This record gives sequence, structure tokens and C-alpha cells, in this order.
Amino acid sequence: MRLQFTDFLQEELTISEIQMAMENGEITSKELVMYYLHRIAKYDQDGPKINSILEINPDAIFIAEALDYERETKGVRGPLHGIPVVLKDNIETNDSMHTSAGTLALENHISSHDAFLVEKLREAGAVILGKANMTELSNGMSNTMWAGYSARGGQVLNPYGDAELFVGGSSSGSAVAVAANFTVLAVGTETDASILSPAITNSVVGIKPTVGLISRTGIIPFTYSQDTAGPMARTVTDASILLGALVGVDKYDAATCKSEGRLKQNYSIYLEANGLKGAKIGVFKNASQKFYLSDEYDEKLFMNALHTLCEEGAIVIEDIEIPSFHRDWNRAVLMSELKHSLENYLVKLPSHLPVHSITELIQFNKRLADKALKYGQNKLEEMVLLPNTLRHSEYLNAKLDDLYFSQIGIDGALKKYDLDAILFPSYIGSTICAKAGYPSIAIPAGYKESGRPFGITFASTAYKCVKDFDISN
Repeated sequence: MRLQFTDFLQEELTISEIQMAMENGEITSKELVMYYLHRIAKYDQDGPKINSILEINPDAIFIAEALDYERETKGVRGPLHGIPVVLKDNIETNDSMHTSAGTLALENHISSHDAFLVEKLREAGAVILGKANMTELSNGMSNTMWAGYSARGGQVLNPYGDAELFVGGSSSGSAVAVAANFTVLAVGTETDASILSPAITNSVVGIKPTVGLISRTGIIPFTYSQDTAGPMARTVTDASILLGALVGVDKYDAATCKSEGRLKQNYSIYLEANGLKGAKIGVFKNASQKFYLSDEYDEKLFMNALHTLCEEGAIVIEDIEIPSFHRDWNRAVLMSELKHSLENYLVKLPSHLPVHSITELIQFNKRLADKALKYGQNKLEEMVLLPNTLRHSEYLNAKLDDLYFSQIGIDGALKKYDLDAILFPSYIGSTICAKAGYPSIAIPAGYKESGRPFGITFASTAYKCVKDFDISN
């Protein structure tokens, strides 16, 4: 018998709308989870086969039922009580789901503990609905691997009609799951553009927070310097609510210690309807000519976004300069830290798993080359040759240069033009913000004539970003 759902459930509901409906008895968390499972079956795994969901939590319905009973008997824990959330497949959970980062080598890896951020979500009453597909090893496998592809999960598709549309960086499954209404919320991770890019290309909101705002404990790593998890949602308000649930000081993650005293439990309170009035926003347009001629850009939509900012009372300063934006960033930091962090992660895995080093991972993939190496593994083969310590001069100098030039570039521009935030078309500012460890937020800005989504990114200095004004309109 086919499940029937009310017209109410067909809407792309916000957190507040869902909570109100639950309080009014119009819907339960169990029914909401069942609805999303129905949509996943119909559109993600069948029909257009969008392929954004890698695993379903077999306990999701039970968890939702328990939270429904808790609502009736004790009240709600907060705004995420009973709300489904999908996690990127590099985030560990201590349940029946696997954590593989899209690799075949780790397809049987079940973690013995929750990632710190997963503990926070469970405490907030969220329902972990499942794991999202992703670019394998967060794009640490091959230079030619197509975004959104993993050997374990296959290719994630953009839900906007054309299977050839770019699906965005490694958190593509998380973004698509939200865009296609397979979940209310999702969590992605970013080293450089892995949240911002899929948010832009799938018309959702993605927040890449200040590094250290969210714990990295329990996440299959890429770098020490740049890695962070972040929320993905259909509205800025929902993304900010999820952000508040994810943040926290973790004694096992040194990066979060610098955030102590700077964390907020509710970031949505800063989203005021008239918050753009008087906000000073600098527009950076001095990217490469190649970008402006590519399908990543749309002049009309970008100018419409600027017009909207002005209409809402923002002070828009066009054509600002960020001198360090165009510098040639050295790959030594990314490759050296990926080698070191991934080796450390693999060596601690349980003995029954087939790989415990990058060398073993390379050999495992070669043995299953027809399944594991559609795009090769040249990145793995390059990094395995690097030193296993982070003390060589090229790495140290590159790391210091990254921090200095990225932070002085952003902070210098904010100070020179007296800005609250910097606006970038699409996600072209992702690298300089990633190197600095500074926050960015990507929001939808319309659709190109081809149907491809277009978006814009706001960025600022550490712990600030869009804190002081609302851009949800």
C-alpha cells in the first residue's frame, strides 16, 4: 500500500513551521521522517535517481517516535527537537551507519563513537536521518574526479533537471539532499569551497564558519589548518539555528579552545528584518576574466543582488581590492596536512578493516581498480611520497604565508573600506577565506537562463561574518 501524505507535508517547510505544526498536532516527527524516506525512495533511489543519500539510519523512525513521546510528556528540548538532519559521510556516528568518506576501503567502518558535533545534535533532539554521498575523500583522490562522485556511492546529480549540471564540491550530497527536500537540514564539511560550492550550485544556504567554531573530532580529516563542518539549509534562519546546535568547545580539539567565550547558542537572533540598513558591504569583482566568461557567473543576477542590497538600505561599495587574492597559493599545506592527518586517522582504525595507511589504501584500490579507480588516485600517489612529519621548510613557510597573506588581505580590505562584510559572486572567495580560517555564507541569488542556480557569498573576519545583519531576503 502506497503511503499517503497530506498537502501540508508536500511543502518545503522551515524549522519554525514544522515546530508549530508539531505543537498543533498537525504532524509528528515520525510522520516527517516517514515522508522524507518516501521521497528518498521515490526520487533519490528511484525515478531521476539523484543519488544524494548514501545510507539511511535504520533507527530514524524509532528515534523520532521517542522524541514525539518526549514532546508530549516533558516538552521540547529546543528548535531542533524531532527535526531530521543528514550528515556528510565523513562524519562519524556510533550507530548502525558506516562512515567511509565515500571509499570502498571503509565501507564496513562503523565508528565506536559519535563525532562531537553529532553528540551536540543528539542532545538538541535532532533525528539523524542518514549519511550523504560526497566526493570521495573530500576530493583527496584524483585531480580528474568529478565533483560529487565516490566509488562507494556513485555520482550525485544536480536536482535542477539537467544531469550534466555541476553539482559542486565534496559536500554535494548534503546540499542536494536539502535542495531536493529529502531532509530539513544537512551538515557538510569544507576545506576549500566544499560547502560554499555545492550550496551555490544547488540553490541552498551554506555556512562555512570560522575554523574552531565547530569541533573537528570524529570527522575524517583533510587538513588541520582549514577543515570545518558547517550547516546547510533552505533558509538563512534555519542554517543559523543548526549552526547554534553544532558549535561548542571540545577538549579533544585544540582549535575550539580559541572559540571559548565567543560561541553563541542562538545565531538566529541576529537576523533582523531591517538588518541590512546601514550595513557596509564591499563588492569584490576583480576575479580572473576566465571566471566571468564561465557558466559560474551571471552578470544580470549579480547586479540584481546588488540592487536588492541597496533597496534594503545597505551601503554598497563596489570594486574593492584585496591584493593577496591573486597570489599563487602553495599546495604544500593541503597535501602535507592531508598526508599527515589521513595517516593518523587510518592507523587508529579497528584491526578488521583492510587499510591502516595511505600505502595500504592505494594497494586496496588497485586490487579493486574496476570499481575503485574510475578516476584514478594520483593525489594519493603524490602525497604518499611526502614526509610523514610537518617540519619540512616548504610546508612551514607555505603555512605561514597562507595565514599571513589571507588574513591581512581580508582584514586589510575590511579596515580600508570600513566594511562589515565582503561580497563575492558565486564562491570565488572560498580559497582566501579558507586559508585565513575565516567565515563565509553562500546564499541563493536566482537562476540562469539555463536553469542553473546562481548565488553569492558574504565573508568577513573571524567570528563575525553576517552576525550583524539579515541577508535572508
